[in-house]
Amino acid sequence: MSADAKDGTGTGTEPPGAGAAGVAGEPSEEPTAKGAVSAPGPDGVPRKSSRRFPLFTRDTARPEGGGRAAPGDAPAPARQWPLLVVVSVVALGLLLTAFDVFRVGTILVGLGLLAGAVMRWTLPGVGMLAVRSRFTDMVTYGVLGLAIVLLAMMAQPDPWLVIPFLDDTLHFTISS
Repeated sequence: MSADAKDGTGTGTEPPGAGAAGVAGEPSEEPTAKGAVSAPGPDGVPRKSSRRFPLFTRDTARPEGGGRAAPGDAPAPARQWPLLVVVSVVALGLLLTAFDVFRVGTILVGLGLLAGAVMRWTLPGVGMLAVRSRFTDMVTYGVLGLAIVLLAMMAQPDPWLVIPFLDDTLHFTISS
């Protein structure tokens, strides 16, 4: 322990392990942090346990659930399987739409987004499928997916789903 730390006159700006203890060849002390702390970070220095955002941010925080969906030593496709599932279903839907199977293709696009919302809700780590907070991602994927599915089912000719007040609204806006 350094002389400054023993008598309480240290400035508190020195990095852990710096000072007289490191120079004199004495064993260095454990790193310390002021206030409530949690487990040490990657550099070995204890982190503050507050979840409050700092006054000045230096980096973008990873969204909750934005960790890998598989261990780090797995190949990239295995780590990002939730995103690949959503992108594959949407791509298949777009391909079917391009081949003039409009209704089934657009329903697949919407179901792909709904699957993304369900995965975002149930899985702890979804890789790059996590863009914002869990709630915002679920609402965004869910609302867009549901809207696409409903619009695909109501598309003319021969709609699979008929909602009378929407039909009346359309006729009212066109006739006025």
